[in-house]
Amino acid sequence: MPTGPTADGTRELDVRTIDGEPFGEIMAALDELDGGETLVLVNSFEPEPLYAVLARQGYAHETERAGDEWRVSITKA
Repeated sequence: MPTGPTADGTRELDVRTIDGEPFGEIMAALDELDGGETLVLVNSFEPEPLYAVLARQGYAHETERAGDEWRVSITKA
């Protein structure tokens, strides 16, 4: 489950703690976003297959890598 929004409208979902396929949790977290909020997805690898799904559903993303941690910031396009 994602954290609640911070003062800047950011929610975080660390999928490294999810046992099994995290796709359903990611999509549920995106459905909970209010206008102007950002979901930051934290993962141990770059979730490249997710990018096409996000684009089809009207989301934009920015990806950063810090060591072995990937952070994908997702917003409504």
